[in-house]
Amino acid sequence: QLRPFFYLLLSLVSCCRDDGEEPTITSEYAESQIHELIKRMRERTNHYKEKLSDTDISSAETSPTTCNFQLPSLRKRLQSLMIPHTIDAYTDPHYVFWLFLITLSFNWNCWFIPLRCVFPFQTSNNLFYWMVMDYTCDAIYLLDMFVFQPRLQFIKGGDIIVNRKQTRKNYWESAKFRLDAASVIPFDLLYAVIGFQPVLRINRVLKYRTFFEFNDRLEAILDKAYIYRVVRTTGYLLFILHINACIYYWASTYEGLGTTKWVYDGSGNMYLRCYYFAVRTLITIGGLAEPQTLFEILFQLLNYFSGVFVFSSLIGQMRDVIGAATAGQSYYRASIDKTISYMNTNKIPKVVQNRVRSWYEYTWASQGMLDESVIMEEMPTKMQLAIAIDVNLSIVNNVDLFKGCDSQMIHDLLLRLKSIVYLPGDFVCKKGEIGREMYIIKQGAVQVLGGPDDQTVLVTLKAGAVFGEISLLSVGGGNRRTANVVAQGFANLFILDKKNLSEILVHYPDSKKLLMKKARYVLNFEI
Repeated sequence: QLRPFFYLLLSLVSCCRDDGEEPTITSEYAESQIHELIKRMRERTNHYKEKLSDTDISSAETSPTTCNFQLPSLRKRLQSLMIPHTIDAYTDPHYVFWLFLITLSFNWNCWFIPLRCVFPFQTSNNLFYWMVMDYTCDAIYLLDMFVFQPRLQFIKGGDIIVNRKQTRKNYWESAKFRLDAASVIPFDLLYAVIGFQPVLRINRVLKYRTFFEFNDRLEAILDKAYIYRVVRTTGYLLFILHINACIYYWASTYEGLGTTKWVYDGSGNMYLRCYYFAVRTLITIGGLAEPQTLFEILFQLLNYFSGVFVFSSLIGQMRDVIGAATAGQSYYRASIDKTISYMNTNKIPKVVQNRVRSWYEYTWASQGMLDESVIMEEMPTKMQLAIAIDVNLSIVNNVDLFKGCDSQMIHDLLLRLKSIVYLPGDFVCKKGEIGREMYIIKQGAVQVLGGPDDQTVLVTLKAGAVFGEISLLSVGGGNRRTANVVAQGFANLFILDKKNLSEILVHYPDSKKLLMKKARYVLNFEI
């Protein structure tokens, strides 16, 4: 165990003579370290001598410490599982999941109550399983009514009300509470009088408001909500066909199964056969047997009229959903088509036309839009600032020019920045022209050209770099550009014009002095 100490001792003694003379230590620090090691070695030796004579003495090595992992207390774990005192219906993801459970219960009632009313699927052998599912759905309804809905926050006079008594009162006085209460009236108690008739549970479909609330909340959190809208519209169509299949089977039993060619004859899978009839009727495919009786004629006429109305409505809704999903792409295609038509009309050279197409394609691919300011202008200033901080603040904070400036000035500057894309080889600015903007590189790179022929690459500026500030701040007696700047590849830049910067710096004199000082330093450094 003493071997490491000797190795260290030998490494510290750097200058020893082997000619028989006494070794001399040329470093005072090394000498002090050697004395300290010798002292520790003597103490260790004395300790082990004492240990040999007395075995009760513990080792000089420190005992390893044990790590005590404390599990969270039972109280804290229970608190994490408890329902919040009040619930924000717009931001709480757990509430969306709860709405999903209620939606499943609602759909169970909507789909299976009509099915069990007309088709002989509910029998004495499987009645227990039907009742288990029914009363599980009822329990979810009751939990929502007495636990979740009274806790929902609401807005009154612009204030978010989180007081439990007020949220409870708001729910109990709402039309939603009356519908929820009507949906859980236990008409099932009449089972004891008239038998197990599923029609007694028809009031469960009055929970429809929660179903539409779930749709709104889910669309708000999905990245591609139009996919869910398409699925939901398809579900509406399938449900309407399901109801029509149930009505057709009821009409067949009313007329008598197999009594005419029009009614269901009782062969094959009863539900699929009736559903097939509903599809061909509502979508007006045709090819069905002609109705024979007055009842059948009236039923079929009503089916045809309903089918035309329902199917056209759903097709229109599907068109709106898909149109909304592709609105941005349609705008992009319309914009580029108009531009190409304009260039062809004015006989613009193909080289220029190809560069314009490249700009459209890259801008759309990188941003998902042609002009970000169009969306930002529709929002209030606070919302614009919140989005600008999340998207662009990290880029601006890395700019050396703005380090040390007032944070509020940076926020004002974010609202004035405008994004623009340059193609490879585009001149961002030219030497000698009047400087009206400064540039911050958001993505890509630009090259600063100079030399006798203004073709030599002096420096390559990448993301986070700033240029054009010298002319913009009028440092050095003028606002002329001092060099050519060319986009090396596709370059996405932020532009801040002189007017906007002047309007900002009026309110921040200290930041203005700091910017002028940094600009002069850069100018002197270049000189």
